[in-house]
Amino acid sequence: MKKIIVIAILAFSNWAIAQEKLVCKSGIITFEASVPSFEEVKATNKSVTVVLNPATGEIASLALVKGFRFKVALMEEHFNENYIESDQYPKATFKGKLENFDSNSLTATPKDFTVNGKLELHGKTVAIKTVIKMSKSSAGINMLSNFSVNASDFNIAIPSVVKSKVSNKINVQLNAVLK
Repeated sequence: MKKIIVIAILAFSNWAIAQEKLVCKSGIITFEASVPSFEEVKATNKSVTVVLNPATGEIASLALVKGFRFKVALMEEHFNENYIESDQYPKATFKGKLENFDSNSLTATPKDFTVNGKLELHGKTVAIKTVIKMSKSSAGINMLSNFSVNASDFNIAIPSVVKSKVSNKINVQLNAVLK
């Protein structure tokens, strides 16, 4: 009988601990480095993992670099082999903290939270401060963020042949629903 109670308590405590963090495994990151009058340089990754600890406001994200899809297959190949070197640097991560985050304050109306963190990509880590819009829905906690980074900050070289066709400034959008 004592064994059954101990097992039940352990099972319940594991369940309770697992409930502390909210997770999304199908987040979407889209980035664009297009230049007007030239072919669109845009890719989307639809299998980004995002984890939020609502008690502390700590947030983390992981994207496998080979998960980014372009409209043009050759562009995707150049991205993986020549720019981001995805065999050597297979993932992009973000770790940060939401300022003054209170999950109880979330409603259906999006609320802005500032996040401070570090984005690691291509073997380099860069401090990021941006805004995340968050709201609550029946699907979970919705997150939307837009920010920009420079390819040069991550030692991503844009060859002179295409320098006028690819922007150094990369616009990034994250969209996720945490459960």
